[in-house]
Amino acid sequence: MNHTIDLLQNHASIRSFTNEPVTEEQRSEIFKAANQTSSFSLLQAVSIIRITDPELRKKVMQLSVNQPYIEEAAEFWIFCADFNRNQQIAPKVDLDYIEYLLIGTFDAGLMAQNALTAAEAMGLGGVYIGGVRANIEELTEALNLPELVIPLVGLCIGHPAGEKPGVKPRLPQSMVMFENQYQPLDEEKLADYDQQMREYYQGRPVKAPFSVKKVKGWKDHIEDHLERSKQPLMLEYLNKQGFAKK
Repeated sequence: MNHTIDLLQNHASIRSFTNEPVTEEQRSEIFKAANQTSSFSLLQAVSIIRITDPELRKKVMQLSVNQPYIEEAAEFWIFCADFNRNQQIAPKVDLDYIEYLLIGTFDAGLMAQNALTAAEAMGLGGVYIGGVRANIEELTEALNLPELVIPLVGLCIGHPAGEKPGVKPRLPQSMVMFENQYQPLDEEKLADYDQQMREYYQGRPVKAPFSVKKVKGWKDHIEDHLERSKQPLMLEYLNKQGFAKK
């Protein structure tokens, strides 16, 4: 099998890291891979905040639901949708429209994925931190982000400690990829996948402060995470930062 395809198909998030640093050369190569990511009309509406100050890293960790690997990882990068730079270049353009938020969000996601894939190609590992949005106003202030810049996701990068976790099962192709028209949820296929996830979580090690029910299907997982991912004030925050006003 092609090495790149094999790498992508065997991805697993790493949440435990050694003390070994990432070299400057590795960091540069990861950035270059991320920076060459496809960008909507070459707007390049993404900025990365690399957190190197230990006190700031600790504060970011606390604001991000106290996920310890934020401090443990050799590198921690925060990917931001950024139209501030474009506004400075083209100040007459009205950027209040929600389309710009969608563009910046999509581009940031692509860029973050390329960064992690590049890291994994070097034998490094990483995990995304959506928790950077848990206290997004405080984080925005801590990072001194101006209008039209919002933090979307963090990325821990480092040398994995211990064995690589097992590959987490994903939904089957028949539930994700449809031909020509969208298809309704297939309850029988969902039940089969639910059982796969129960078996996966039964053997998954748990690291404090987070825990996963030892027997937990995907349906339970979805309900739990949708409920706790609510951010009632997010639209207000986005408007304050200059996004999604129209």
